[in-house]
Amino acid sequence: MTLLEIGRIGKAHGLRGEVTAIVTSDRPERTRPGARWQVGGQDRTVSAIRPFQQRWIVSLSGVETREAAEALNGEVVYAEAIDDPDALWVHELVGAEVVTPDGRTWGRVEAVLANPADDLLELADGTLVPVGFVTDSSGLPDRVVVDPPEGLLGAGA
Repeated sequence: MTLLEIGRIGKAHGLRGEVTAIVTSDRPERTRPGARWQVGGQDRTVSAIRPFQQRWIVSLSGVETREAAEALNGEVVYAEAIDDPDALWVHELVGAEVVTPDGRTWGRVEAVLANPADDLLELADGTLVPVGFVTDSSGLPDRVVVDPPEGLLGAGA
């Protein structure tokens, strides 16, 4: 089971165990009643959730009092990876070998860096390749094909 960080718990809200949360995942199934989160090392079910300013107000199973909600302040929220064959997931890119359509190997993905225009694949040698140039990810987790403009990956690429 692969757990991914999807947010962070904030302050307690009210007296009945609700918390505020910032959810960084853009998947709607993460912010619905019934969603499964892991908070503070314990599995929790989202009982109720509603938007509030730039965050969410959440009721979690097993969190019934303000004191219990306050104890979760600052905890990271994790959830299982979603099985979506049409999605390109960051955690699957890390460690993949990067090749061009002509078969040249350029190294392995060391990290994926958030960038406003397009996330960037950081290769072992420090080269940055925008994720938008990924043309084939069917070989993940072992291999990803990128088709960048000439010069991005060095002379003659």
